[in-house]
Parts: sequence; structure tokens; C-alpha cells
Amino acid sequence: MTTRTDCLARDADDPLAPLRARFDLPAGVIYLDGNSLGARPKTALARAQQVIAQEWGQDLIRSWNTAGWFDLPKRLGDRLAPLLGARAGEVVVTDSTSLNLFKALAAALHMQAEGAGAARRVIVTERANFPTDLYMAQGLADWLARGYSVRLVDSAEELPAAIDADCAVVMLTHVNYRSGYQHDMAALTAHAHAQGALALWDLAHSAGAVPLDLHAAGADLAVGCTYKYLNGGPGAPAFIWVPAHHQAAFRQPLSGWWSHAAPFAMAPAYAPVDGIGRALCGTQPIVSLALVECGLEVFEQTSMAAIRAKSLALTDLFIALVEARCGAHPLGLVTPRAHARRGSQVSFTHPHGYAVMAALIARGVIGDYREPAIMRFGFTPLYTSYAAVWDAVEHLRAILDEQAYDIAASRGAVT
Repeated sequence: MTTRTDCLARDADDPLAPLRARFDLPAGVIYLDGNSLGARPKTALARAQQVIAQEWGQDLIRSWNTAGWFDLPKRLGDRLAPLLGARAGEVVVTDSTSLNLFKALAAALHMQAEGAGAARRVIVTERANFPTDLYMAQGLADWLARGYSVRLVDSAEELPAAIDADCAVVMLTHVNYRSGYQHDMAALTAHAHAQGALALWDLAHSAGAVPLDLHAAGADLAVGCTYKYLNGGPGAPAFIWVPAHHQAAFRQPLSGWWSHAAPFAMAPAYAPVDGIGRALCGTQPIVSLALVECGLEVFEQTSMAAIRAKSLALTDLFIALVEARCGAHPLGLVTPRAHARRGSQVSFTHPHGYAVMAALIARGVIGDYREPAIMRFGFTPLYTSYAAVWDAVEHLRAILDEQAYDIAASRGAVT
């Protein structure tokens, strides 16, 4: 049996341990919810004060030029690109994941309609996909009103058969938000291409958590958020990736002035800019956008290989400890054991999952809950320690052994 002393020894040998000091984490809290909202980098407060007090407060509108506000979405995109296996000039940080997904999906359908896939009218995705992805696909299909439809599959095993001659776009989340299941991006993309479909990937639970190589996988388009593992702040702008070879054909219906070839010409007719800028829409939220850089700076102190190695070690440890110390209770592991199929979270079911999670949070162990009956625990290697994993399981064991939870616990608006 692993002991807390063993965990402390692993922390002492952990090459990523010094990076924990880059984050402002409250004392007495074990934070296992970085898969939902990343912790605050210490530099974010000073950066926000700089933007608000100096760049906005003193320099005012001049900061669009003097502080580089206007180019910030592209600069941040270039800084993020290495974490995605993307290249300079292929990523912009902008808008929300939902809006970027809408843009990317509309662009993919347009590319198919203008090319060899003109007769294709089906978007294939999983029923277990994140709801906003489903809603955006359903809304776009209904809005186009040209026979488009969304085909939902109930398991990863059903995907290959569902991607057929009618499929225009395969729209998948690389790591499932509820279970932590990780798809084989390269294999599914290759299968989609063999059937004549395009592959659009949502990286919300992948970026900053698992190594990515969009080019090597042959992906066509991708989107994701920056407020989870990338630690960009609550509601921080998302990102969209359009590889260079698709940019000339990329057309999206949210043709705002920031994607115009000459935005300050103020022309009445729209003409898209060349390159990744055509994925932009309107004026950017500079304060929140600026904070994204603080999270990205931390990643430049390590590698995704090191992050992945620790992520797997942390999640292996958590699974082993829960099963060894809480095995008498009705917990069900939802997350795959196989490393190749696991993201950076572990999900367990319990008949009173919400109540148990509420009791954990009351003790300072912060995870979260998703229906049906799933407790999610996110492991961010930049600031999660092995001892914290041991302590979290000790709290879970005590709560379950003592039945120290209220099955009638009231639910907040956010679970």
C-alpha cells in the first residue's frame, strides 16, 4: 500500500514541483477542478492591474497601437500553437468555444458544399459530447434548412460505421468532459478522410493536459478553451485552429469587422483578410484576453511530455488509492484505465455523488459533479502534488466510511 510518506518522496523528486509556486492557491485547499477552471497564475493580478490602470486608465485608446491590443489574438495564438502541434499563423485566441465551434463547423460544411462533398448533409458526433457542441451542431443544421442533420452515436465503437458516404463533418471532443475518455485522433481523422469527411476536434479538455499534434493527426479544424488546463481565467477567450492549407477556403458566417481585409477602410462590403485572421469576428475583450498570456508563460518552463508523464502518474495513483481504501463503497470507475485512452481527470460514480462531492468541497477538496451521479477529479500537473492526491483520498474515505454527507444537499446553479 502506498503511504503518504511515499507520496512526499515522489513530490521531492518531482521536476514539475517548483512550478506550483507560479500559482496563487489558497491555503488548506486541495484543488482537483483544473479541468473546469484552472488556478490563477500569480502574474495575472499584476497583468490585470497593468491593463486596467496603465494601458486603459492612462494610455486610453492609444493602447490599441502602443500596447499591441489589436494584434493580441494572433500573438497569443502563436504562443499557444506549440502546445497544439500547430504552426505560427494558424491559431487565434478569440471569442468563446461555442462561437468558435459554430464558425469552424459552418466553414467545414461550406468547404464540403463547394467541393467534392456537395451531396453530404450529415454531421456525425457522440451523444455524450459536451452539450454546447451538440446544440451548436443542431442549431446550425436547423438554420441551414437544406437537409442537414446531426447523427448521434452512443459509443466510440460505433463511430467508424456512422462515418459513411453521407457524412460531411465528424465533430468530436478529443477528451470527453464527463468520463475523461480520449479518442485516437489520428485514427478517426484518417477514417473520416477515407470516407470523404472532414474532422473537427474540440480540444477543451486536451489543450495543456495531453500532448497534441494536430498536423501529424491530419485534423482539419480545431477549437478549445483557455480557462481549464491553460489557466487563462474564468470565461477567458477560447481558440480556433485553421491549418494553412485550409485558410484560403475557410469561410464563416460571423463576418465581423476584425476579419475584414482592411477593417479601418470602413468599406460597406465585406472582404475577408488572408490567413488565420478570417476566423476573427468583432472587437476583442482585452482585459480577459491579456490574462491568457500569464497561463501560457508557465508552460514555456516545461514540456508536454513531462506534464503527461506526471498526469498519468497522478491519475494512476488516485485510482489505485480510491480502489484500495474506498473499495467497500459503491464507487464505479468511469475513466479508462488504459493510458492511451485517458485524459487528465478521473471520474467515479456514486449513488449519492452530488452529496459526496459537496461534503468533499466542504472539507476543502474541490472537484465537481456531472450528471448522472459522476464525481469528477481533475489533475493539473503544474500544481497538483502526490501528497495532495493521498490527502484527497483520505477525505473521501472518511466521508464514505462515516456517511458524512447529506443526500438532501441543496444544489447551486453550478455543480
